[in-house]
Amino acid sequence: MEKNLTTGSVFQTVLQFSLPYLLSYFLQTLYGMADLFIIGQFNGVDSTTAVSIGSQVMHMLTVMIVGLAMGATVMIGRAIGSRKLEQAAQTVGNTITLFMVVAFLLMGGLLLAVKPITAVMSTPAEAVSGTISYLTICFIGIPFITAYNIISSIFRGMGDSKSPMYFIAISCAANIALDYLFIGFFGLGAAGAALGTTLSQTLSVLLALLVIRRQQIGIRLSVKDLRPHRETMGSLLKIGIPVALQDGFIQISFIVITIIANQRGLNDAAAVGIVEKLIGFIFLVPSTMLSTVSALAAQNIGAGRHDRALLTLRYAIQIAVSWGVVAVLVMQLAAEPFVSLFVDPGKAGSEEVIRLGGQYMHGYVWDCIFAGIHFCFSGYFCAYGLSMIPFIHNSISIVCARIPLAYLASTRFADTLFPMGLASTTGSLLSVLICAGVFLWMVKRKSENA
Repeated sequence: MEKNLTTGSVFQTVLQFSLPYLLSYFLQTLYGMADLFIIGQFNGVDSTTAVSIGSQVMHMLTVMIVGLAMGATVMIGRAIGSRKLEQAAQTVGNTITLFMVVAFLLMGGLLLAVKPITAVMSTPAEAVSGTISYLTICFIGIPFITAYNIISSIFRGMGDSKSPMYFIAISCAANIALDYLFIGFFGLGAAGAALGTTLSQTLSVLLALLVIRRQQIGIRLSVKDLRPHRETMGSLLKIGIPVALQDGFIQISFIVITIIANQRGLNDAAAVGIVEKLIGFIFLVPSTMLSTVSALAAQNIGAGRHDRALLTLRYAIQIAVSWGVVAVLVMQLAAEPFVSLFVDPGKAGSEEVIRLGGQYMHGYVWDCIFAGIHFCFSGYFCAYGLSMIPFIHNSISIVCARIPLAYLASTRFADTLFPMGLASTTGSLLSVLICAGVFLWMVKRKSENA
């Protein structure tokens, strides 16, 4: 399964690696979208709100786990690029040990904090019980969610982006089937959505372990590799923690915006929740480019091919910006029809949810262009081990733009969500400016060293 990404056409390599990655992200996003779509067909706005709030909390946890796993992807990629297979095996083993400890600590801590989390989210009273049920079941499944992302990060660090796609495809199909069973047939509501998600994630992990057992992955893993190694653990955490914190802060900013929307009422809360799911789909390409750049650049940096790492960044930005322009055009014309897919027209308040959701999307979708640029830069910086830079620029954009502007928009524009959507776009624009400055500094420093 080990693949060499340091030779051949850079653009072709970017496409070949990113397409399976994109499909994996699409299928993973389809999880939450399927939950919202199916719950909307059988239940009212209260259940839709419960699932949207609960899934947003779970999404934050998932992206933080994925961010922490970035350390494994980068380190394995560098080891593979420099042909240091023993070092790669040690990284894999320490990754497994680290993440299993983290997973069970998270599960225990979060199960104790379900009700406080629901309260902090300013969950509307009608959706409180559903949100608690959803989160409780999903928190129990955290070890399986973590295990899937560990396995995926290992495969991608080795240059294999296809295997994780196959695992998640089967899992996604199972999730949709289980949603109809638990929500439609048994009428379990939000709890049924959580059961479908957790059981399907478990299936993906079992499938991945079966494939690993039957196939050679290119690395020989022994018991000694599982023992914590100070230098390896330190490198994993040095790269992964800033990325995890960065992704966590971004999601916290989205949650704060959700809280602001929740305080405006049930219809506003449902509209923001639905648009966040749609934005998750639109952001698949920028997210894919971030992970693609980090994995490909890491292998090329390990092989001493810095020119290929730079070309990878350039092509990824071109792809991300092109996709962003298309997304803006489509959503300016058809935001309301997309929002209406997640609302039952016969339910009370559905027309208002569609109207508000369309307004929020019209402002928010511009973020796709600017986020695509700074995502690519973030992947490039992480490949060089400079993961503190993405953490810093995202923190600045959140504190200085996203949250304060969203709050001001909410208080001063009570009849529309359009200005709140623009708050995230402004934050990403600030991140792009910071990333461009750091990149120019890196280029200047390399020139001086040369």
